[in-house]
Amino acid sequence: MTYDVDAIRADFPILSREVNGQPLCYLDNGASAQKPQAVIDAVNRGYAEEYANVHRGLHFLSNLATEKYEAVRGTIARFLNAGSEDEIILNSGTTEGINMVSYAWAAPRLRAGDEIVLSTMEHHANIVPWHFLRERQGVVLKWVDPELDGSLDPQKVLDAIGPNTKLVAITQCSNVLGTVVDVKAICAGAREKGVATLVDGSQGAVHMPVDVQDIGCDFYAITGHKLYGPSGSGAIYVRAERAAEMQPFIGGGDMIREVSKDVITYNDAPLKFEAGTPGIVQTIGLGAALEYLMELGMENVAAHEAGLAAYATERFAGLNWVNVQGQAAGKAAIFSITMDGAAHAHDLSTILDKKGIAVRAGHHCAQPLMEHLGVAATARASFGVYNTKAEVDKLVEGLELCHRLLA
Repeated sequence: MTYDVDAIRADFPILSREVNGQPLCYLDNGASAQKPQAVIDAVNRGYAEEYANVHRGLHFLSNLATEKYEAVRGTIARFLNAGSEDEIILNSGTTEGINMVSYAWAAPRLRAGDEIVLSTMEHHANIVPWHFLRERQGVVLKWVDPELDGSLDPQKVLDAIGPNTKLVAITQCSNVLGTVVDVKAICAGAREKGVATLVDGSQGAVHMPVDVQDIGCDFYAITGHKLYGPSGSGAIYVRAERAAEMQPFIGGGDMIREVSKDVITYNDAPLKFEAGTPGIVQTIGLGAALEYLMELGMENVAAHEAGLAAYATERFAGLNWVNVQGQAAGKAAIFSITMDGAAHAHDLSTILDKKGIAVRAGHHCAQPLMEHLGVAATARASFGVYNTKAEVDKLVEGLELCHRLLA
C-alpha cells in the first residue's frame, strides 16, 4: 500500500488542534502516542454500548465484552507472531509485565549470587524489578555499556554471561538513543548457554515488525499507550515452557479453578496470571490500535520512520551546537538532544512548547544511561506514524530559536 501520511494524520483528531496559538507538532511519541479515531471509537463504544464485566456472566453484554476482550489476545499474538494466543498474558503494560516475570519466574528460581545481565540503556521498568531481587535475594546485576556511537555489541552481552547467569533482560530499542539492538543474536547466544531472555519491546514493537518466534526470546513485553492504544493496556509474550515454570503473581478472581478453606487450584496460563477485573475497555482499545497498525503495515511504518530519521540526522548535522546522543546505524527516529552552553533540557522544552512543539525533557527513566553519557537530562524528540519532514524542519527552526535565546 502507499503510505499516505496526510491521510494517516487525518485519523488522529488531536493533530488538528493548536497549542499556544501554533499548530500542534507532537514529538513526544516515545513517552506516549496519540490515538486514532478507530481507537477512540472502540473505547467510546465499549463504555457507551457494550460494557459489562468479563468471564463472569452469562448475559448478553457480559458475553459480548468477553468475546471482544478475548479476541485481543489473538490480535496481539498475530502482531507479535506468537506461536499461540495462550502465550499472551494481558496486563496494564510493560512495567507490570516485567514485574510479573520478576515475581512469578525469577524470584522463586534465583538465589544469592545468581546473575542477571542488563544493558546500561535500559528503561527503569527493566531495571527496578531486578534491583528488588538484588536487595531482597542477593541477585547480582551485571551491566553492559553501549559503544561510543550508542550501539550495543551483542557479543559483549553474551560475553557477560557466566556460569551463574540466569537471565538476560534487554531492550530492543533504546527510548533515549534510538539504538536498535540485535536481540535475535543475543537470544540465540543466551539459549545456547541455557540462559533465559526477556526483551523489553516498549519501543521496538512501535517502530518495526516483531516476530517473537524469530527473535527466540522467552519473554517479550509491550505497552499499549505507546502503540497508539489506551493507557493501562499491554501484554507480555511468555514462551509456553517458561509459563509452566512460573508461579502466580497476583491472587484473586479468574486466576483460580477452585478455592476452599484448605486447598486452592489455579487456572491454566494465561488466565493463571491475570487476577481480578482487567482493563476491559483499555484492552479492547489496544486491539483496535494494533489492527490499525497492521493495516498500515509495520514494514511501511518502519520505512516511513527510517526516512524521518535520516532526514532529521541530516538536518541536525547542520547545527554544530546541537549534540545528538547516540548515532548508531539503523537507529529509530528517536533523538535525545543537548545544546552547547548553559541551556538545560527543560529550557529547550519550554521554548519549543511556545511554538507548539511537544518534546520530552528529563532523564527519560534511564538514569544509569544518563550517568554513562555524562549528562543530567536531554530534550527528546521521538517520531511516529503521523510525523512529517515538515515537522522535522519545524523542530530545527525551534532549536535555532533556542540557540538564539540561550547561547
